[in-house]
Amino acid sequence: MAENEHVPLFETRQMKGRILFRSVAASILLGICFVFIYRVRFLPVGGNAERWTWIGLFLSELWFSFYWLLTTVCRWNSVNRIPYIHRLSQRFGEELPGVDVFVCTADPSIEPPSMVVNTVLSVMAYDYPPQKLSIYLSDDGASDLTFYAMLEAADFSKTWLPFCNKFGVEPRSPEAYFRTASEAVHVEEWILVKKQYEDMKMRIEATTKMNRIPEHIRKQHKGFREWDLVSSKRYHQTILQILIDGRDPNAVDFEGNPLPTLVYLAREKRPQFQHHFKAGAMNALIRVSSRISNSPIILNVDCDMYSHNSELIKYPLCIFMDEEKGDEVAYVQFPQNFDNLTKNEIYGSSFRVIQKLEVQGFDANGGPCYIGTGCFHRREALCGKKYDRNYKVDWKKLNNTKVEENASLLEETCKVLASCSFEHNTAWGKEMGLVYGFPVEDVITGLSVQCRGWKSMYLSPEREGFLGVAPITLLQTLVQHKRWTEGHLQVFLSKYCPLLYGHKKIPLKLRLAYSAFNLFAANCLATLYYVVVPCLCLLKGISLFPKISSPWVLPFAYVAFVHRAYSLGEFVWCGGTFLGWCNDQRMWLFKRTTSYFFAFFETILKLLGYSQLAFVVTAKVAEEDVSKRYERELIEFGAASPMFDILATLAMLNLFGSFVAIKKVILDGNQGSKIIDQFGLQILLCLVLVTINLPVYQALFFRKDNGKMPTSVTCKSIILALLACTLAMCYR
Repeated sequence: MAENEHVPLFETRQMKGRILFRSVAASILLGICFVFIYRVRFLPVGGNAERWTWIGLFLSELWFSFYWLLTTVCRWNSVNRIPYIHRLSQRFGEELPGVDVFVCTADPSIEPPSMVVNTVLSVMAYDYPPQKLSIYLSDDGASDLTFYAMLEAADFSKTWLPFCNKFGVEPRSPEAYFRTASEAVHVEEWILVKKQYEDMKMRIEATTKMNRIPEHIRKQHKGFREWDLVSSKRYHQTILQILIDGRDPNAVDFEGNPLPTLVYLAREKRPQFQHHFKAGAMNALIRVSSRISNSPIILNVDCDMYSHNSELIKYPLCIFMDEEKGDEVAYVQFPQNFDNLTKNEIYGSSFRVIQKLEVQGFDANGGPCYIGTGCFHRREALCGKKYDRNYKVDWKKLNNTKVEENASLLEETCKVLASCSFEHNTAWGKEMGLVYGFPVEDVITGLSVQCRGWKSMYLSPEREGFLGVAPITLLQTLVQHKRWTEGHLQVFLSKYCPLLYGHKKIPLKLRLAYSAFNLFAANCLATLYYVVVPCLCLLKGISLFPKISSPWVLPFAYVAFVHRAYSLGEFVWCGGTFLGWCNDQRMWLFKRTTSYFFAFFETILKLLGYSQLAFVVTAKVAEEDVSKRYERELIEFGAASPMFDILATLAMLNLFGSFVAIKKVILDGNQGSKIIDQFGLQILLCLVLVTINLPVYQALFFRKDNGKMPTSVTCKSIILALLACTLAMCYR
């Protein structure tokens, strides 16, 4: 046993393929240098139009190269963490710390209560001592429908938890399990539990559809009386109900085993008080849980991210409880995976390369950023404690300071902790809890924690830790990315800019890694220039690239081909398909020309005081015909949006440019080969963009379903593209 105590609970390994990555990166850098030499050496000395478009393209290439270099430096030393949960059990046995699980929901209309129930049940059913597990649901919608669903979950857990433990159920979300599992050995129990779940789900969905709680149900629990005082979801008192009190010896399942604590919270809302969105909800949960269970470890998950691995809690504990390096770790981040992705990931929502390769580089440089869900926190670090080299936790002696109070009395005493005025003139939202003032409150909070001396780590187990719901329409995806990139850019342009705020606090490579994410939105300008200007210059007869017959074409061809080929190799190595990579490249272009563009300019407007902070929750439900088109991998364009105006206009612009170029090559006879030689790369760029935009043309002209591009968008895009082409050809 003494020998076991010196064996580490986790191992750090260098990522495979580092030598190949570094070799390819070095060769690309060399190619980029030759591209720059060409741009400087052959800078036009003639007309202003040609000279300035050349300079603009050069500046775009400088930006792309800078951003590529930024991401390459961050990935130079990627690592992988390997936890050993069997060693954890051998060393600590049942002497494991308490864990508080926070689940956040905001609106029952776009985050259905039946979905929230599945997430809650999945974390209640962890393979972990139930008396050391406490689940807290924050309902920022203050919905009695969600509260009713939690009552149903509390009752069903008495059947579900022993069923999971008895048969080793995976995953432990009932919906996900019964959707994928077969009847196997335990046929009778399987059928019985499935029927109970379906009955519960039917009751919840029927009540949700009615949008009210029947009177006979309201009489069954005292908690419903709270809604007699609720005016709206933005004006109500604190509602706090301990639905299962884990300290109560009578809180047991149908086999007599203890149940975990389950708490419902709707924090107080008043119009005159800023509620700070999810960050405010999390901070209220931190305070309330400190009074009820006060577990040293906190897990937070979004309501649509159910647990997919019943042993998951033990993985981060291998990090936190490691005697040598565990005490310096503030949080352990898990990847954000989804269970509703199509085979070829039509909207590129898997983040597979980022999560399997780029974040590993983050980890090697001081720790990954906090992404808001699927993250295990050390309570002390999240509450503002600075790291001290002498800080040491004796986990075997650590006792949870649970209050020995009657549940009803505890509910009343805790309500003040979730009141609107509690944080007034305190450090909450600044030095304590999640930081306020940014759409990406999670990222800025992780940075603040790391700047207090703590480290973080990243775990990506073979069996995914959490599975959620990815957007299933293009507009949802673009809006979601607009919010993320806008928040990141706001961080970079604030006092929390990693390069300045992290100076002498975190490693330079980690500051650069943060900056790479913070500058997502800034990519829009260079991308839009590259998509628009070469096409217009092709119409005008202005050459921006070397001739095909010139040796200077080689660095351009090498950089473009090798960079994309290596990208494809990485994507496939990470488990993707060729078509999936193509869709990922398409979404890369769509996001940079729409989401990032709007995020960039809205951030500038906010800095100038013309716009206010807003938080958009992405819908988790969709109409049946939308879902069917998503399953068939048809991109959903069926809405009028300024983002679609831009996409369609850019697609038409490159289509017109390609038509004109091909017409010149065919009709000019002997001059055709000269045109190809002079403008070959520009024509190729236009054709590549046309190929990427094939689904846009299909939606503009050929599709008949409701997912086609609206007629208004089609008309506007054709007019704007023709106008741009006319102006370009007439400009002198």
